[in-house]
Amino acid sequence: MKASPWWKVEIKGSEKFDPSKPTIFVCNHQSFLDMSLIYHLPWKMKWVSKKSLTYIPVMGWLVWLTGHLTINRKSKTALKKLDNLVEPLNDLVPVMIFPEGTRTMDGELKPFKNGAFLLSKEHGFNIQPMVTDGGYHAMPSNSSSLNPNVTFKLNVLDPVNPADFENVTELKAHMHLLMLRELRKLR
Repeated sequence: MKASPWWKVEIKGSEKFDPSKPTIFVCNHQSFLDMSLIYHLPWKMKWVSKKSLTYIPVMGWLVWLTGHLTINRKSKTALKKLDNLVEPLNDLVPVMIFPEGTRTMDGELKPFKNGAFLLSKEHGFNIQPMVTDGGYHAMPSNSSSLNPNVTFKLNVLDPVNPADFENVTELKAHMHLLMLRELRKLR
C-alpha cells in the first residue's frame, strides 16, 4: 500500500469483530491490492485463495509458508476443500473468502459463489461482510498501470448469524444486498 505516496487508507468498523466467535469474513474483490488493504486490519486470518497464486514468486511462497488454503476454482472438489477451514474456525482463527470467486472486471459487485455461505450455514459460523473500494480505480483488471492518487476504503459491517436465514440462498442474497448497499455508500 506504499506504491504511491498519495494513496490514502480509511478503515472503519474493525471494532465490530468479536474474536470470541468463529467468523468467516467475506469481502468484495476489486483488485490484487485488496489483500494488502485487508492486511491493515488488527487481526490475523486464514485466507482462501486461488491455487494459481502459489506460482507467483514471493507471493506464492508466502501463501504456502503461512498455511493459507488454496483451491482450484475449476475443480469439482473445491467446495469440499473448504471443510479444511472448520478446524481453524473452531480454534477462533477467522477466515477470509472473496465470495465473488475472482476480482471484478468493471468495478461492480459480481454474483456470489456458495462456498462461504454453505460453510457458515452448515457449521453455524458467523459470517461478517467487509466492503472495499478504491482497488479497482488504483489497479483495474488487465491493466499494467497504477493510478497514483486513490483513497482505499474498507468498512467492516456487523456480523450475520446464519441461523437467522432459512437456507444458503437467502443468506447469500442478504449478504450480497448488504455489501452492494455499502459499496454504493462508499462511493
